[in-house]
Amino acid sequence: MAEPVQRVSGALRFAKICDPSFSRNALAIVTFLAGPVGAQELEGLTWSEQKCVLYDHAVESALGFQGLDGLREEFLSENRSFIDGGCQPTDHVCPITDAEIELANLLTIMTMNEGMASTFVPFSCR
Repeated sequence: MAEPVQRVSGALRFAKICDPSFSRNALAIVTFLAGPVGAQELEGLTWSEQKCVLYDHAVESALGFQGLDGLREEFLSENRSFIDGGCQPTDHVCPITDAEIELANLLTIMTMNEGMASTFVPFSCR
């Protein structure tokens, strides 16, 4: 059985590759990459604005794939507030449940695949 995901020094550690969720996450990433945001959606936007559009798309794709089971309303609404606020780095979203940590890990990988730094995502617990 795979070791559970744990918090280490305030950061999130990715689950081991042998974890069954890794396969699901890998499939979600491939699905996300197969259905990219249209160039028209990004035309004329700054890189900061583009990142927010791409993140919003990643969230919708990941939620469609992972579902809402195990995700608290507070987590979802804080994440939506981050997006609605233009993805400003002042917002913090704290993943607590296993499903939230899995989603945070998945979104971090998905956004990095789009060229964003891992620090772009709003996930931290204070």
